Amino acid sequence: MTASFDDIRPYNSDELPGVYEKLLSTPEFQRVLSVVFPNVSLEDIRKAFFSCKTNLEFQEKMCYGFLQNLIKTATKGCTIDISAIDKARNYTFVSNHRDIVIDSAFLSVMLVDAGFYTTCEIAIGDNLLKLPWIKDFVRVNKSFIVKRGLSPRETLLASKVLSDYMLFVIEQKHDNIWIAQREGRAKDSDDRTQPAVLKMMAMGGDKGSPIKQLTRLHIVPVAISYEFDPCDFLKAREFQQKRDLQNWKKAEMEDVISMKTGIMGYKGHVHFHCAPCIDNWLASLSPDIPKTEIFDVIAHHIDHEIHSNYRLYPSNYVAVDLLHNNDNNSAKYSDEDRIAFEKYISERINMIELPDKDIAFLRERLLTMYANPAINFLKTTATK
Repeated sequence: MTASFDDIRPYNSDELPGVYEKLLSTPEFQRVLSVVFPNVSLEDIRKAFFSCKTNLEFQEKMCYGFLQNLIKTATKGCTIDISAIDKARNYTFVSNHRDIVIDSAFLSVMLVDAGFYTTCEIAIGDNLLKLPWIKDFVRVNKSFIVKRGLSPRETLLASKVLSDYMLFVIEQKHDNIWIAQREGRAKDSDDRTQPAVLKMMAMGGDKGSPIKQLTRLHIVPVAISYEFDPCDFLKAREFQQKRDLQNWKKAEMEDVISMKTGIMGYKGHVHFHCAPCIDNWLASLSPDIPKTEIFDVIAHHIDHEIHSNYRLYPSNYVAVDLLHNNDNNSAKYSDEDRIAFEKYISERINMIELPDKDIAFLRERLLTMYANPAINFLKTTATK
């Protein structure tokens, strides 16, 4: 493997035993294992770890069962629609981003269950890897690192390496990739693809047109729909903190708390919808589109594919009507649905700990999170 990828790629098979040893001797990781595998001795876990010779084997033996159980206990079911793609091919899945960990984890489970022969390599920002053992664990678990907080020159160099690596995964490792459509989560659920992400993806390989470079990655837009977001109250709290506190920044371990809340919290129904690969659409683009506009055009298409393929729940339609103080979407939900969702929003507000809690503002932020997928879906499908 090309040495320039060494500090961002997942661990190679020959590196895994040493990383297992380091992880299993870390007290914090041992505490995580005691929660994930209750009533299983550390020695038995050690044997199971060392029986995994590849990253994919590790996912199949150590992660798949936990995630299947999580789907049973923390959701009302997780489904996927892959009817528009070929499970014999490899793709770069570009999706909206709701949960730090679960978006890519559940997608990998769903792909395997749907008949794909492999999972996904996962793009993850190094801002989330606050603890050394988390960085080691994600690299065991088929993740590659996106470097954040660099100078403009460093960002350019890192973006080129990252894009080269993504091409390497698709064309030489013959694996899938998952990457969010934007840096970080859209905390108000107004999902928009950042042209800068596409620009980074087009930097890989030999110098060529953006269309040619992106076609090599075989991009599939994926719409992820959660009925309930376990981190919704944390996101609402963050909105008020940003509003009220000048130069507010997250506490050191806040993302770690969000990870735990997102993994273990209740999600209701979860659905993944894979839109058609955009290769043919890219080939149909006019060569006359100015270079300054091409990434905006492609981002808009990916947004259209994601917005039009959301699976909406009564909570989304109730949120739209509560936000706009009408009942225009009442055909999409029952009185019981509306009462239950209003109760849910009140409970989430009660969970928010702030010294000067602005209940009206927090309610509006929570409603907006649940309303935006429906608003974007209705706008997009109305123009079909």
